[in-house]
Amino acid sequence: MANNDQDQFKKVLSHAKEYGYVFQSSEIYDGLQAVYDYGQNGAELKKNIREYWWQAMTQLNQDIVGIDAAIFMHPTTWKASGHVDAFNDPLIDNKDSKKRYRADVLVEDYCEKHLQKAQKEIDKAAKRFGEDFDPEMYKTTNPRVVGYMKKATEPTARLAELLDKEDLAGVKALIEELGIADPDTGSKNWTDVRQFNLMFGTKIGASADTATDLYLRPETAQGIFVNFLNVQKTGRMKIPFGIAQTGKAFRNEIVARQFIFRQREFEQMEMQYFVKPGTELEWFEVWKEKRMAWHRSLGMGDENYRFHDHEKLAHYANAATDIEFNFPFGFKELEGIHSRTDFDLKAHEEYSGKKLQFFDHEENKSYVPYVLETSIGLDRMFLAVFSNALQDETLEDGSERTVLKIPAVLAPVKAAILPLVKKDGLPEIADEIINELKWSMKVQYDEKDAIGRRYRRQDANGTPYCITVDHDTKEDHAVTVRDRDSMTQERIAIKDLKSYLEQRVSMSEWLKKI
Repeated sequence: MANNDQDQFKKVLSHAKEYGYVFQSSEIYDGLQAVYDYGQNGAELKKNIREYWWQAMTQLNQDIVGIDAAIFMHPTTWKASGHVDAFNDPLIDNKDSKKRYRADVLVEDYCEKHLQKAQKEIDKAAKRFGEDFDPEMYKTTNPRVVGYMKKATEPTARLAELLDKEDLAGVKALIEELGIADPDTGSKNWTDVRQFNLMFGTKIGASADTATDLYLRPETAQGIFVNFLNVQKTGRMKIPFGIAQTGKAFRNEIVARQFIFRQREFEQMEMQYFVKPGTELEWFEVWKEKRMAWHRSLGMGDENYRFHDHEKLAHYANAATDIEFNFPFGFKELEGIHSRTDFDLKAHEEYSGKKLQFFDHEENKSYVPYVLETSIGLDRMFLAVFSNALQDETLEDGSERTVLKIPAVLAPVKAAILPLVKKDGLPEIADEIINELKWSMKVQYDEKDAIGRRYRRQDANGTPYCITVDHDTKEDHAVTVRDRDSMTQERIAIKDLKSYLEQRVSMSEWLKKI
């Protein structure tokens, strides 16, 4: 992470706390590492992201329905899914700093640094050569860029091979060969790599003698798979169809850093799309496009997204890619799109002894469907939105402002109603406006401080519109609406205010952009 990126990340952390978005869990007891609470604004932003995803999945697609499966599941579920035997991370400790890291992440970060160096060289050349510049040719012919690209791609391919063979000694050797140092201290004094299972164990039952060992679910997907037949039959669903779910998942992350990016308790938004075997790779491409369109509809900059195909495919997958986002600490996974074949349903068939198949009337035969998965971390999406939105701006008059440019559809508060003064009947008019708007959007009354200071406060809070009630309002029955991003002001009749705002903040209007 470059210094300016580290500075930006520190600003994200402090701003998230100061404005009621994210707090350290149990802070009065000095907190719990890698566990966070969402404050009054954070809870609203999180709810709005979840709802934007849910409506895009279950409302815009007639063939996708949603469920809400329990966090506790029969323990055999996790045997069938492979989590009991294979849900591990390769960990490595630095002997000098006593810090623990994921070995694969150390290698990935090394590659990402060289990818960024290559991109800087390409950007410099583009400025130098102008319109005739061919970036693809430059990437393959410029010796320095070729060298950076080699260091950006070869190690991940080698890492995938080593992890496939479970060659942990080879992973350590690769880290040493690349000269990877502890990011905090620069020490290269590493322990051996070892595997660590990430599932949280718990017990259910009235007494210790009769209690059953359970796990907190490490993903929400299995709740969908075990309910495949229930949903298919009760919903009379025909292939292809999807089942969506949002909910909490739990992983005993030993290396939980980067704020809410990697936590021990987090929320997923997953959709499993069941298709006819043989069509899965076509649907894989369809869902790549659909999911990227959803992200881009929020207007957070197309250049901040990229696809990253997996070097190492999970044993059950025949295609996998990540949508990566440009966080303050570089491009990292935001969403995974996987072609999971028929692994999950077949495994649950085998362990449960129940048939999990679809009878295709057109072909007059039963088969186990293949599955396309889209899986996004709600907390990561929150961090992407929040970190992208937080900006310091120098204005034309030389003054500065901190503004949180959250997409209006996701903003916790859509509009702040500000009476110019606390007298002359202006607060009463503001109350009437609130009572009209509160039925369709979250609004807030704010009368403290000078109007300019209130604007700045709402800017920093992420509120897209400020509505000022002034003395002219009593005469013309209109208010001044100020746009957070452009700071332009417009006079709008009170009777038109609701429709004016709904066009700009309502979910239905934003979903049309997908």
